[in-house]
Order: sequence, then structure tokens, then C-alpha cells
Amino acid sequence: MIKCSLERMSEKIHTFSKFGDAGHGGITRYSLSDDAIKARDYFKERMEKIGAIVTTDDMANMYATLPGTEPGLKKIVTGSHCDSVKNGGNYDGILGVIGAMEVLETIVAEKIPHRHDIVAMIWTNEEGSLYPPAMMSSGVVCNDYLPPEIAKNFKYENMMNSVSVEDGATTFGSKLENFKYKGDKKNRLNPEEYMCDFELHIEQGPILEDEGKTIGVVDCVLGMFNYRINFSGQAAHAGTFPMHKRRDALYAASQALIYLHDEIDKLGRPELVYTTGEIVCHPCVHTVIPDFVEFSLDVRHEDPKVLEAVREIVKKLPTMEWAGCKCEIKLAWERDTVYWNKTLVDFVQQSADEIGVANMPIHSGAGHDAQFVAYMMPTTMIFVVSKDGLSHCEPEFSSDEQCTEGASVLLNAILKADKLDDIEK
Repeated sequence: MIKCSLERMSEKIHTFSKFGDAGHGGITRYSLSDDAIKARDYFKERMEKIGAIVTTDDMANMYATLPGTEPGLKKIVTGSHCDSVKNGGNYDGILGVIGAMEVLETIVAEKIPHRHDIVAMIWTNEEGSLYPPAMMSSGVVCNDYLPPEIAKNFKYENMMNSVSVEDGATTFGSKLENFKYKGDKKNRLNPEEYMCDFELHIEQGPILEDEGKTIGVVDCVLGMFNYRINFSGQAAHAGTFPMHKRRDALYAASQALIYLHDEIDKLGRPELVYTTGEIVCHPCVHTVIPDFVEFSLDVRHEDPKVLEAVREIVKKLPTMEWAGCKCEIKLAWERDTVYWNKTLVDFVQQSADEIGVANMPIHSGAGHDAQFVAYMMPTTMIFVVSKDGLSHCEPEFSSDEQCTEGASVLLNAILKADKLDDIEK
């Protein structure tokens, strides 16, 4: 088994952490920003230094290709994204880029023969922090292969019109037009030229740490749905309208939230997760009884039968009494569980075992670019343990040693794939 270099990994982790340093141990590195350019410049410099050929596509995705000995074979790609959420950490996304770089650098440093071209990749705007939605570029590039209900949300024209959440006068398309790394559409990832995809990532949760493992052998991205649930009542003066005559939409919504938690928990599925992360209250004035409240409900699980059981609970809401308010529900988003290619999953498992790093099978609850790529070609992921399970925040942390073990598993899994002429999807 070949091990990656702790020294090189540490150097890359430390250097990338400077691009968008927020001053509190983490970063804010929006896609297409000046700091994103600095990160890409560094990627390009290191990759060209080892002889990789760097190209970009029309979504500014970057590809650093290390030629193999058999040009007729399809390429193997690995990578992730270099953009972050606001006040995010130094590992989400960028670890997959660092790991991809390290794979190529190790192959060159150790003179490892490989048949296929091996490509390190940076996806543009995975987070969607400044220009929604998340996983924008992979949604565009993989659009022809996605289920229609997902593909419609990632049409190229719509993405170009995505408006900045911090500057309503700026769109993704206008920013992309003059971006340093915008390239040619012909360079996009495609199944005619590429055999398979690997993505290294931090877990972003506490399961590996709780189980005393360093590496997660990921088998799928969980299926999920997201509903918008709203309540319509009647606005009135907070000081003059009697309590028994009120139709308080916020009170109704709070009752519904408690009901949802109680009923969903009765299903007895501890692996089921659900979240209300967004609430809208109108008119949101302290002297006015709220007449409209809407909240989100995000539900995730591998088994579609479990998701359907939760959906039935949600569907009951409009038929029930909620403090005199009308309840309406609307499906905003859903996806089926996306399973990784079994051959590639096995390669990851074998590599982790052969290296001797503690590992376990695991699902991904979060979405990743790889889940869209999986509709296009054989794909899999590798997780590295996250300290305290924290991510999308500045305390996000995985040690240099843990990250290097992740890169080593990635390298050896790729070398196993390199022995094959092709992989069945």
C-alpha cells in the first residue's frame, strides 16, 4: 500500500486556509470571489509544477489531468469544491480538492505507473452561498442525466440568472462572464471521456468519531424531501384584540411543529433526521398579531417507506384544527436515495483495510456534487472523521494525519480502479 505525504498535505491545508481567512480559525470563500481566484491560482500552480495539464469549462470548473500510459482509456476524476459557506471551516469541500492534488503529486513523486489519465477537479459554486442553489455547476454539467424533477431546477439559463444574496444587482452569469477561470463548454466532465469519479470529503457529522473510526466508506446519499408549511390567520392590534377571538398564525405554527416532532418520533427510527431551519413571520412587528407564518421541514432517510410515513404525517396538517388558522403544505424539493457504485465502494473498503485505518460503512446525510455525477457515471465517496461532528462553522476540524489517511485511501482506491478498462454503471 502506498501512503500519501503528511508534509505535503499539511502544507496544502495550511495554505488554502489563508484564502478567505475570516480571522477566527475559519474562512469565508464565496465562489467566483477574489479569494476563490487565489485558491484556484494555487491549485493551478501546484498541478502544473508536476506536469498536469489544467483546463476549465464554461462553468469555471477546473480539471488538472495527469496523462496515463494508455490514452485510449477513459479518465478517472477526483475532486470537490473550494468555495465555502459564510464563516465556514477549512475542510468542507476543499479537503476533496487537496486530496485530489495529493493523489497526483504522490503518483509523480513515487513514479507510480497508471494506465488511465487521472484528473484532479474543482467544482464551481457547490455551496451556493452567494449564488443559490447549492451544487449549481454539477447540476448544470450533469443536467441531461438527472431525473426530470431535479434537472428542471438546474437549467443553465436559470443558473445564469441566479441573483446574489448580498447584492441583488449581481447575477451569477454576469460574474462568471469575466471570471478568470471561465473556459470552454467542450471541457466539461462527460461519460464519453471519463470512467468514474471519487470524492473525498469530511463527514460533517459525529458518527465516525463516536464509533472511534477515521474513515467512512460511504454507500449512498440519503433520500430526502422538503416541505413549506404555512398558516394564515388574521392580523390585529396586540394590545386591543381579545385572546379568545384571535387567529394567531405563529401560535398555530408552533402547535404544528410540536405535533410534527411528537408524531415523527413515534415512528421509532433513530436514524431518521428532520429539521425546521427556516421560518417566515408576517408582519413580524411586535405590536401586531401575526397573520401568516411559513416554516420549512427537511426530512432525510435511506428508506423510501420511512420517508413516505413521515409524508403522511405532514399531509394530515391541512385537515386539522390550528387555532382557527388555515394550513397549507407545498412540496419544495425531493430526491431519492442515490447509491454509489458497488465496485468503487468495495475499492474504498479494501484500500482502507489494507492501509490499516479504522473504518466503517456510512451514509451521507448531506448533498454533494458526487450525487449528481452518479447519474452520469460510476461514482463513490470517502469520508474523513470530523471533530465533534462540526461543519459549516469555523471550529470545523480534521487533523492533518486524518486527512492524509483519507488521501491515502483515495489514492489506493483510484489505483485499483486504474487496473480496469471500464466500470459498469
